[in-house]
Amino acid sequence: MTATLPTTLLDPVRDGLARMIMTKVAGPDPRAERNRVHNTPGPRWFAPDRPIRRVHGDASMFAGGLRALLLQSLHPLAMAAVSAHSGYRGDPWGRLQRTSFFLAITTYGAESDAEAAIAKVKSVHERVRGTSPDGTPYRAGDPHLLKWVHLAEIDSFLAAHQRYGANPLDAAEQDGYVADTARVAQALGVIEPPTTMVELRQMLDAYRPELRGTTEARQAARFILIHPPVPLAARPAYGVLTAAAVGLLPFWSRWPLRLPYLPLAEQTVVRAAGDGLTRTIRWALTSPILGNVDISTA
Repeated sequence: MTATLPTTLLDPVRDGLARMIMTKVAGPDPRAERNRVHNTPGPRWFAPDRPIRRVHGDASMFAGGLRALLLQSLHPLAMAAVSAHSGYRGDPWGRLQRTSFFLAITTYGAESDAEAAIAKVKSVHERVRGTSPDGTPYRAGDPHLLKWVHLAEIDSFLAAHQRYGANPLDAAEQDGYVADTARVAQALGVIEPPTTMVELRQMLDAYRPELRGTTEARQAARFILIHPPVPLAARPAYGVLTAAAVGLLPFWSRWPLRLPYLPLAEQTVVRAAGDGLTRTIRWALTSPILGNVDISTA
């Protein structure tokens, strides 16, 4: 359609999509948020050519973020903390906006702002503690839990980027991405985060014996995949996005969450639909009304 219709006819469609997406991700004034992240003077943690900037600025992050939530839920203590303290059911868009801002400010923002965001998250973590349904105590600031959340997140962002990103990373750049994210993880309190893909894979495997599909994890998966707070008009597109996210999960994670594993469909229909949706999101976010806002610059 974009090759045959005049651009001026498509502009209202693109503008509408851009507004719908960015008000959910960044709040009511995404241009102001972008200005805050990008135009605050001062040194940055990551140079413009670093892989973390490419990954976190691509539309594939939407599928990666959903995959990360599903994968993270398999750790019973991490899921217990999320279920009891995150408010993901009552305020899912607020949680999304806070997460998006954190990724943006630590990836693109001034060092002083990134450090302030880190300090704020650590302060919140200090207050998040409790006991899981099986009686095991947890605290969000536990370096072991922090590492699991970090591993699941960067593995998901990278998996989505390699499948749906505009410019997938080569092997050296993938190692560079893992090393970049280690800087943020260490600042949050993760002890010895991975700095290469080999280390990332080894550490993920080391957590496998701790993972299982709890009632809370399956409830979260149903909320994310089946009962999300998404307008009816956006449900078909959201369905494609969730199918793409599930299709990126490792096969061993499906049954604990009661998710299907359909490799043929995932490699054909789901992949084609996910690629088309990601391209559409990427096109929408070039709308002039946003000032070319990267999806992570919330």
